[in-house]
Amino acid sequence: MDLRLDGTTALVTGSTQGIGRAVASVLAAEGAHVIVNGRDEARVAAAVDRLRADHPGGAVEGFAADLAEPAELARLFDALDDRGGVDVLVNNVGLFGLDTFGSATDDDWARYLEVNLMSGVRLSRHLLGGMLDRGRGRIVFVGSESGVDVPADMIPYGVTKAATIALANGLAKLTRGTGVTVNTVLGGPTWSDGVAAAAAGVATAQGVPVEQLKEALVARRGTSLLQRFIDPDEIASLVAYLVSPRASATNGAALRADGGVLTGML
Repeated sequence: MDLRLDGTTALVTGSTQGIGRAVASVLAAEGAHVIVNGRDEARVAAAVDRLRADHPGGAVEGFAADLAEPAELARLFDALDDRGGVDVLVNNVGLFGLDTFGSATDDDWARYLEVNLMSGVRLSRHLLGGMLDRGRGRIVFVGSESGVDVPADMIPYGVTKAATIALANGLAKLTRGTGVTVNTVLGGPTWSDGVAAAAAGVATAQGVPVEQLKEALVARRGTSLLQRFIDPDEIASLVAYLVSPRASATNGAALRADGGVLTGML
């Protein structure tokens, strides 16, 4: 299916690895001009080189910025303003980790909020007006099923993901009667680079093979219908559809790509 993304410009935050990189890849394959973002210059450059190699002739550029830092975010805003804004914003950047509620400090909470919530607030605030003026545009938040069913050992992460669902729903109400949409994708347990690295460390500490640990982690999520980890490309496919003109009737929605982990009907 042609998603009709030729000629569009898409900013994908946190796109040097994992779901973000998968999203950037599928958008580049569909003809979008993709802006890759990450905190580290070298990793951004490497991601851009890889995407250009995977999609010869594709338009890919990079911008290194820590979106939790106001000065670096201001630099990104200036660069985006110079090019006239963007057509697609994918708020993917996120911080996750295991934290006991009692051990998570105010600084820990502040970092989760800055990265997971406020980066999307600030980028959306800066870019949504231009989209509304042009009468077209897409904003997608890459969320998590943990924002609906908050894990006891990931409360700061889950709370901030719940907040992004609410944010996207509220922003969608500002787009009434326009060609702009705002939606959220609720991803399930995904075998991203970060998860794989964390699992490798745990497996080494426990003296078990990574695949054995991987199977044990899946088994812990007893409600999973998929019975395996989700691949980042599977999340990216849904994101790509939502940012395309073909998803024009989907707005203010939280769509699940959770492998059936959530047990509710909606």
